[in-house]
Amino acid sequence: MQHPGFRFAGIGSYLPDEIVTNDDLAANMDTSDQWIRERTGIGQRHVGGSTSSLAAEAASRAMKRANVSPADIDQLLLATTSPDYICPGTAPAVAEILGLDCGALDIQAACSGWVYGLVMANGLLLQGMKRVLVVGAEALDQITDYTDRNTGILFGNGAGAAVVEADPTGESELLGWDMGADGKYVSILYAEHGDVLKMDGKEVFRQAVTAMQRSASNALEMAGLDVDDIDLVIPHQANVRIVEAAWKRIGFTMEKTGMRLEETGNTSAASIPLVLDKMLDDGRIREGNTVMFLGFGAGMTWATAIVRYAGERS
Repeated sequence: MQHPGFRFAGIGSYLPDEIVTNDDLAANMDTSDQWIRERTGIGQRHVGGSTSSLAAEAASRAMKRANVSPADIDQLLLATTSPDYICPGTAPAVAEILGLDCGALDIQAACSGWVYGLVMANGLLLQGMKRVLVVGAEALDQITDYTDRNTGILFGNGAGAAVVEADPTGESELLGWDMGADGKYVSILYAEHGDVLKMDGKEVFRQAVTAMQRSASNALEMAGLDVDDIDLVIPHQANVRIVEAAWKRIGFTMEKTGMRLEETGNTSAASIPLVLDKMLDDGRIREGNTVMFLGFGAGMTWATAIVRYAGERS
């Protein structure tokens, strides 16, 4: 039985203007541009702005590209691990900036959050909603110690957004998905209230590779697809070495991988939609392509979504 399709009506992203390069970090810690690039693939990261302001800018661009008004949005889902406040959530503030009159809630699944939101949006569309705004936004400079070589080299700010709408033609679908979490790994990457991020880098690396392999396999099985059926993979942008190690297990190639890590650093829940916007602008994704979004992050959480891209609504 055919069910309503899953279409990206418009994508938008935003990076704040202020840039912190590897050389800037080297002035305050024992590191160098070469050391950071070799171990992470990162060359710079953006800082500045609040999560709500970054989210609103990316969402506004996505709505403009989709040619929709605030009244056309039925739900706002904001994935973030760096909210403006402990309470209330940041999504209502974003809705106010955008002029939305709909439900608005935060998703806290760390770096997997935007993919969680995509799967949740699909469910809301199947229940009768017309359009859901799914945003990933982070102001990680608020919880990052840029003098700590273990974490300060990794994290930056940014936002990405998608207007996702029901498509009765069924041309585009969420073909397969997977979401999971393992709470025994909470302590390998966390931030206490009022403190900065702490990380066991080696354990994060090991668990991330395992989670990516498991999640991708589960989603491919649900979709009835093989690795070769995927035209482009957009993984969470944490560390290029993690991606390369996972791909050796799964069978993906870097040639079929969307990356933006060098210019953005790890932007947590914002990383995947930031890359999606760039890949569309660069013509790396075309109508009919099968795209996998693969997230992993603190919690430890993971999430995969496989989408047949139908092209943005004209």
